[in-house]
Amino acid sequence: MITPITSLELSHFPVMLDEVINICSPNKGGTFIDCTFGGGNYSKKLLTYSQTKVIALDRDKYIKQLSKSLEEQYPKRFIFHHKKFSEVDTVVKNQLVDCVVFDLGLSSIQLNNLKRGFSFKSQDKLDMTMGLSNTSAEEVLNNLSEQQLKLIIKIFGEDKDASKIAKNIVIERKNKKITQVNQLVQIIEKSKRKNYNKINPCTKTFQALRIFVNKEISELIKGLANATKILKPGGKILILSFHSLEDKIVKFFFNNFSLSKAKPSRYFPDINNNISLFNHYKNKIIVPTSQEIIKNPPSRSAKLRYAIRSNHKYTFPTELLVKFKSYLDLESLHE
Repeated sequence: MITPITSLELSHFPVMLDEVINICSPNKGGTFIDCTFGGGNYSKKLLTYSQTKVIALDRDKYIKQLSKSLEEQYPKRFIFHHKKFSEVDTVVKNQLVDCVVFDLGLSSIQLNNLKRGFSFKSQDKLDMTMGLSNTSAEEVLNNLSEQQLKLIIKIFGEDKDASKIAKNIVIERKNKKITQVNQLVQIIEKSKRKNYNKINPCTKTFQALRIFVNKEISELIKGLANATKILKPGGKILILSFHSLEDKIVKFFFNNFSLSKAKPSRYFPDINNNISLFNHYKNKIIVPTSQEIIKNPPSRSAKLRYAIRSNHKYTFPTELLVKFKSYLDLESLHE
């Protein structure tokens, strides 16, 4: 049974909405893909321009309810797909699009539904699945080895206390299976140094588990490659990221497959520009205004990057897989 979405869950603020719309330029019309529909705010805004068509995706089955009103209001201009954004290239046939938008942040719709276990305020089961996932946080915590848990928390959570947290997880599960959010919270708090910073001590470990459970790194890499494949020359790809791992991948992708990629030496021959997917990338990060951060504090960690598709033939960016192979291998530990 699908859990109803409450008014609290609908209080979702789209991050940098004005900046995203300005870059997309929907006043010129065209086809736009919203890869992370969530509360639907980007799609809704794009559809206010009469010459636009919007195709939206979301892996979360609970989100389907929110798409219905737009499907009814714009039956010829809005389509929703219950899919992961790694499959973005499958939602169009023999068509190139004008713009693809990814908002990689955890939606407040997911966070505020405490039954799903994303929030350390939850008193429910450890789940953390965004949808179309093959495992849960509970399975991960009770089945992976101490070394594997340490790597997940250290690399995906960038947590300095990963060793101690992993060790205490294994000790705790020998006594009692870890099934509830509050069990994990207690383990983390016991493992952390007492001089907590501004962020909650559980934040990094919860981030790490969520990334691992939903294979967010694999999804991002495949999503970037497949979105670029369906962009028309001059089309734009926009990425809103919220932690350093995501931004590192996006920055590398835009830089490394841009016409402006630096040559290793002036004596080396020119790079074969046929594999350059983007025009000269300026590497400029856009961040929320201070006013937006006051209104929506979670937006403070957001970074917006975008690139413009070149007119060169698409070639799959294999080097992207090679560069981040260690992350991909880590995500494949539990399949």
